[in-house]
Amino acid sequence: MPGVTPELLALLQTPEGADALAAAAEVGDGEPLAAASALRARGFGAELAAAALTQASLRRRAAVKFGPDATRMFFTRPGLEQATRAVVAERRAARLAASGAATLADLGCGLGSDALAAARLGISVYAVEADPGTAALAAANAQAAGLADRITVTCADATTVDVERFDAVFADPARRQAGRGRVFDPKSYSPPWDFVAGLAERVPRTVLKLAPGIDHGLLPPGAEGEWVSVGGDLVEAAFWCGPLASAPRRATLVGVGELTGSGLQRAPVGPVGAWFYDPDPAVVRSHLVAEFAAAIGGRLGDPEIAYVYTDDPVDTPFARRLAVTDVLPFSLKRLRALLRDRGVGTLEIRKRGSALVPDQLRKDLKLSGPLAAGLVLTRVDGAPTVLLTAHS
Repeated sequence: MPGVTPELLALLQTPEGADALAAAAEVGDGEPLAAASALRARGFGAELAAAALTQASLRRRAAVKFGPDATRMFFTRPGLEQATRAVVAERRAARLAASGAATLADLGCGLGSDALAAARLGISVYAVEADPGTAALAAANAQAAGLADRITVTCADATTVDVERFDAVFADPARRQAGRGRVFDPKSYSPPWDFVAGLAERVPRTVLKLAPGIDHGLLPPGAEGEWVSVGGDLVEAAFWCGPLASAPRRATLVGVGELTGSGLQRAPVGPVGAWFYDPDPAVVRSHLVAEFAAAIGGRLGDPEIAYVYTDDPVDTPFARRLAVTDVLPFSLKRLRALLRDRGVGTLEIRKRGSALVPDQLRKDLKLSGPLAAGLVLTRVDGAPTVLLTAHS
């Protein structure tokens, strides 16, 4: 448990530890050595001071994911990176509660984000974590939130849990390995994919949190595949099984809206229009670009490229819309001349279906001028194409 031992965690939960955390929050924005000296000058031991400063730093970073709750939670750097954002955990908990689940097995609970959200809605959670240090932090977070009576944290191998005792199961398999970083093959997850995928056969109300790049082919029969974005960032995929499934595919833009569909439709293809739409990554990864295009009366310029076009502007929360000013076959010489004539010195470059590297292209274009524009590198009907768009 980098940065805090079980003994230091226990100390951080005492009145002295609380004082150290409060002091660290006051001075933690300063230079590290000066902050450590300031805490030791207040009578805190070196180890406690270091642990408190680490937590203060992580709590500041965690505010993006957890809001005000971060100020009383305990973290590790890897745990924070992998933790579910509070707004996503709250949505998941609401769906579980609405399904009638009163008890939940949380397999691979990490720091406890999903367990906390479920417990706040009255669900009794049995949270399981294989790493002893992380399990201790999850228990501390449950205690800090006043939810220890609804969350039982156990350090155990998830594969040993008698999941049939619970109304629902939530599993978040570890997708990192020590010394290797992220793993992309589900067979290398911990617990392994065969176990995770088999949970729905044991407990119908099963939901799996997975990497956004998960293969659609791994979706269990009849399950719902959901891809979730927050502020334009694709943060996770979730497979909802059994009675929890309500659509084949779902793109969820938290705080914005949802788009559902089969994920199998094909959008019409036609010429580039006056308006260009770059769908949210949740729409693209959920294979709902055709449904999005239908919603705005749009079309693709190429059957394999997830950019959508219309002749008239349509307001939509599911994509970034830009006005197209020029469409031309890719030619470095011609493009450089056009941008020079327009006085463009700053480019926002988007690409899909192009092997060009934006930073290298900027150098090759030798941009100069006071104006800004957008540039889209793509394919239209299979041909490399450049779109110039009005700067937004």
